[in-house]
Amino acid sequence: MIATGSDARNDVSSGGATPPDEAFLDVEKLTKNFFGVTVLDGVSLSIAAGKVHALLGENGAGKSTLINLLSGIHKPDGGALRIDGQPVELTGPNDAQKRGISTIHQEFSLFPDLTVAETIFAGRLPVNRLGLVDWRGIAKRTAAVMQQLGADIAPGRRVADLSIAEQQLVEIGRALTLKSRLIIMDEPTASLTPREVGRLKSVIRSLTAEGVAILFVSHRLEEVKELADSFTVLRDGVVVARGDIADATIDDLVRWMVGRELLEEDRDHAASKPGAVVLEVENLHSKPRSARSASVEGVSFAVRAGEIVGLAGLVGAGRTEIARLIFGADPIGSGVIRLNGQAFRPKGPGDAIAAGVALVPEDRKQQSLFPSLPISENFAAVGSVRPGLFGTLRRKAEKLAFQQFRDRLKLRAAGADAPIATLSGGNQQKVVLARWLALKPRLLIVDEPTRGVDIGAKTDLHRLLRELAADGVAILLISSDLPEVLALSDRILAIRSGHLTGELAGRDADEESLMRLMTLPKAAA
Repeated sequence: MIATGSDARNDVSSGGATPPDEAFLDVEKLTKNFFGVTVLDGVSLSIAAGKVHALLGENGAGKSTLINLLSGIHKPDGGALRIDGQPVELTGPNDAQKRGISTIHQEFSLFPDLTVAETIFAGRLPVNRLGLVDWRGIAKRTAAVMQQLGADIAPGRRVADLSIAEQQLVEIGRALTLKSRLIIMDEPTASLTPREVGRLKSVIRSLTAEGVAILFVSHRLEEVKELADSFTVLRDGVVVARGDIADATIDDLVRWMVGRELLEEDRDHAASKPGAVVLEVENLHSKPRSARSASVEGVSFAVRAGEIVGLAGLVGAGRTEIARLIFGADPIGSGVIRLNGQAFRPKGPGDAIAAGVALVPEDRKQQSLFPSLPISENFAAVGSVRPGLFGTLRRKAEKLAFQQFRDRLKLRAAGADAPIATLSGGNQQKVVLARWLALKPRLLIVDEPTRGVDIGAKTDLHRLLRELAADGVAILLISSDLPEVLALSDRILAIRSGHLTGELAGRDADEESLMRLMTLPKAAA
């Protein structure tokens, strides 16, 4: 049974909501306001022990706010929480953990300079009988949880040296060691390979078999259909549908999430005629760093004006490393880069930006955002708004410039003065993209542009990338989402272990042919 509209909002027991006597956690008419804007309005749901409940909605629908309330990060302005039928007021994240609630956030909260083992047990290092930290026991338990996840990650590795996918697995591993009764998973598969996703699904099933409740947030609706028992859909801070997942189709879920029908991806854009070569990469090598770091070895390709070139490979193949070399974020070992026919060897990102190269990196939190600063200042961080006399900052001009992109990108925000940390991940990504669009780049590199972005915002971002290409911008697209690469790319370059292994025309490629190239042991002849 499914409840929608006002029934879903007001009737806590409608549809797939679990009866209170079976629920671990009851959420009753929670309300939250930020900067005078109501972001959650009377949200109710129940999560039963041993079940997976999916929380769905577009970016900005209120999912992150609800997660933060359940994690003890924020306090509600109205409503109530009940654990095992008893009312509770969470005083902070530690209180939530003590009550059995663990959260795996979409944006990681790791310690880059600590080891994997130190990070997993941070704040709760076990001690032996002598009162000393039991490092051997910590390493053993860390190795065991990594094995449970099917991850080959040594306990002594430094977190900063891990890939985004490996960091995600560390986040998941930390939650597993807390022996929680409810684990909130916010986009847990966004950065994982298919093999790692499969392993995580097995872990989720084993956890629910042991009675652990899971609140599962994902924009990959096929995963939701496979894993979830029940669901709640939020739109604009209100529950618009709830029920048993078996009674809903993916089309139903999409329609409730976005409030409209979405068309399937159109790949006819591959018939467009690209212009002059903007970027040439010839026999590019990265400088060796460590045995565990991905390297780029002898890569050559070109990107033309008005063309979207996809760079596809498994995690650790060297895709991000290529982007960082072009953008000047990492030193070039050898090889040649040309921009509009001229030799280009940036000493740093500043040189790349001045030459018209923009990079949207895969890790928003660590590499793109200034969380405590307002949205408008994050938007203007790369100098899109010229300073005033004597180098003074023009805050009003920054807000006006940002407003021009707000409507174009369908960005949901309380106002330009709001801290960017208050935005959902998808809306943060739109601000990062707007930052670069204001500079009118010649070459735009987008690395995992829709990681953690809902299906509606994903459609908007795809449309925007196509519009930019139609305006003559050369685009290098890096994505772990093969349907995304196939939908957007005019040409696709496959990479494995730092080597290009082949090239496919976008209109002729499919997932099978692309995966074959991505897993080749050596470059294709």
